[in-house]
Amino acid sequence: MPAHIQVGSCSWTDPTLIACGRFYPPGIASAEARLRYYAEQFDIVEVDSTYYAPPSARNSELWAARTPAGFVFNIKAFGLLTHHPTAVERLPDWLRNALPGEARGKRNAYARDFPAAAVEQVWELHREALEPLAAAGKLGAVLFQFPPWFVRSHDNRAYLRELPDRLPGCPLAVEFRGGGWMDDESAAGTLRLLEEAGLAYVAVDEPQGFPNSTPPLAAATAPLAVVRLHGRNAGTWESRTGAASDRFKYLYADGELEEWVPRVRELAAQTRSVHVLFNNNYEDWGMQNARRMAHLLGVERQPPQTQFALS
Repeated sequence: MPAHIQVGSCSWTDPTLIACGRFYPPGIASAEARLRYYAEQFDIVEVDSTYYAPPSARNSELWAARTPAGFVFNIKAFGLLTHHPTAVERLPDWLRNALPGEARGKRNAYARDFPAAAVEQVWELHREALEPLAAAGKLGAVLFQFPPWFVRSHDNRAYLRELPDRLPGCPLAVEFRGGGWMDDESAAGTLRLLEEAGLAYVAVDEPQGFPNSTPPLAAATAPLAVVRLHGRNAGTWESRTGAASDRFKYLYADGELEEWVPRVRELAAQTRSVHVLFNNNYEDWGMQNARRMAHLLGVERQPPQTQFALS
C-alpha cells in the first residue's frame, strides 16, 4: 500500500502571511482561530518557533486540542541541540543562569558552553513537551536541522546515533546544510548511517552551489520520509539580515513542483508516510505552493465550507 502523503507549510503565523490578507478570512485574528482555520486547509504543519526556544507541554496541549484527528505537527528541535548558536537574551532564565559567568555576557551560546546537566534538562524538556502531541497521535516528527559546521566526523556520527535514545518513541528526521554529508563520495555512507539509526533523511529543494547547499536527492531511510522545499532564491540564501521570510522569498512554478512529483511518489512506494513541507514562508506563497503540490500528487483536501463572522 502506498504511503500516506501529507502536504503543508512550515508556518501558519509568519507576519508577512498575516499582513498579506490573502490566506486568513476576515475575523480570523486569534492564535486559536488561525490554527483551526489552517488545519481545515492542510493536515500537517511544521513548528519552527521551537528552534528559537524550547518547546512547552502547554503549547502542545493547545495545538492538539485545536486541530482535528489526523492532523500532525513536525517540531523543529531547539537550536542548542543541533549545534546552532542560541541568543543568550532569549534563553529561559534557568538556562541562562546555568551559563558560566563569562559565557553569560556573550551574545550567543552553544551547547558546549553549558554544563552537561543543563543540556540534559533541555532534552528532558523536549521529552515532556512532545508527550501531549504524541499521546494525541499528532506528533509527526522532530526535525534536527544541522548547520554547515556540523561536519561529517566520528563525533558527529556518534551524535546522530544517540538521537533515538534521547527522544525514545519519537519519529526523528535529519536535515543537513552542507557539512560534507551528502557529497558524492559520502552520501551512500550517510544514508546507511541514518537507516541503521532509524532516522528519516530530509530531502531538500534549495539553491545549489553554496558551501551549505545539499543536493536535491530523495532517499528513504526510515518508515517516514520528509521533503522540505526552501525555494530557490540564490540571492538571499546566505543572507543573515532581515526577516527569515525575505530569505525564502520564492514562489515555485508548476514545472519546478512537477520535478518533485515522481520523487515523492517513489518515496511513498518505499515508506509508510511522506511529509512534504514548504518553507518559502513569504506572505501566502508557501500555502499556494502546498495546495498546488497536493493537487499534483492527488492528495488535496476539500476544506469545509465554514462561515466566519467579521470582526
